[in-house]
Amino acid sequence: MVDAARALCIVVVTLWHWTLSVTHRTAAGNLTMPNPIHAVPGGWLATWVLQIMPVFFLVGGYANLVGWERARARGTTASQFVRSRLRRLLWPTAAWALIWLAGELIAAALPGSHRWMWEWFPGYLTPLWFLAVYGLLIATVPITASLNARYGAGVLAALVLLIALGSVAHRGAGLTWAGWVTAALVWLFCHQLGYAWRSWELGRRPLAQRLAVAGTGLAGLVGLTTVAGYPASMVSTVGVESNIFPTNAAIAALAVFQLGLLVLITPAVERLLRRPAVWKPVVALNVAALTVFLWHMTAYLVVLWVYEGLGGTLPAEPTAGWWAQRWLWLVAPSVVMVVLVALFVRIELAARRPRGKT
Repeated sequence: MVDAARALCIVVVTLWHWTLSVTHRTAAGNLTMPNPIHAVPGGWLATWVLQIMPVFFLVGGYANLVGWERARARGTTASQFVRSRLRRLLWPTAAWALIWLAGELIAAALPGSHRWMWEWFPGYLTPLWFLAVYGLLIATVPITASLNARYGAGVLAALVLLIALGSVAHRGAGLTWAGWVTAALVWLFCHQLGYAWRSWELGRRPLAQRLAVAGTGLAGLVGLTTVAGYPASMVSTVGVESNIFPTNAAIAALAVFQLGLLVLITPAVERLLRRPAVWKPVVALNVAALTVFLWHMTAYLVVLWVYEGLGGTLPAEPTAGWWAQRWLWLVAPSVVMVVLVALFVRIELAARRPRGKT
């Protein structure tokens, strides 16, 4: 189930950026990529399922706890475990960064003016905040996993209290720094929920208990968005305060709700995954998950360049013509993505090979 959830995260993030971003040029020639949620009546509700970043951290917490338990059983030290996990994350990321930096430096050395990527297409780099946050969470696994083993639900309760206090300080007292502290606590909470998913075997609990998890998250979401004034959309939306930058309590409630949905469908998904036709694509996508995450925006940008080079114009609003083109922005980047995965997945595979006692 966890592998299927990770594969789902990669697919949703990739397809959202490719097909549900109204990417267009600003007056200054920069590329911006808002989503069309504001133009779709009731579109905010879809974000309660399709804002998939909490699931990334739920899956990460589950997988990191499994890895930590196995490492401890083998006698692996905490530092060895953290180095091994960070290597899996950093090698592919470093390769991506070095290749793009080399391209930027070559472009800057050529005659004519040059603008750096972060100046004309900052949206290209935005998804990478996940890697920084996730890397920090990996570094804390020996501590947070030990706290989970010793205190269990008490850790989650303490994090909920701290998130509530941070929210009051940020939204009530107007302390900007408290918003960013709260954001860090929210992602730690999501990761810790992944521990609970694993430790308590939530996917195998009685139906009533699994419904209770989903119901608790849903109640929290409804309360925060209707009573406490948090935005209903879980993604950044034109003209509306963002729940994601900085991440707030609504995302914490969303994580509980989405965990509830995952454990509710676990029995059905596990039966489905017994079929080779379903399981094999899930395995294949998990093998290249980080590669796809890192390079999917490159695939998108290549298609954007070709499209504009052939005389295409990027609409600034989700018009009927924009919707009619969604198939193109699914198929064309997919073709480029296959090539990029073939070139770079070996780095991800090499990073996973064990070195000594890891």
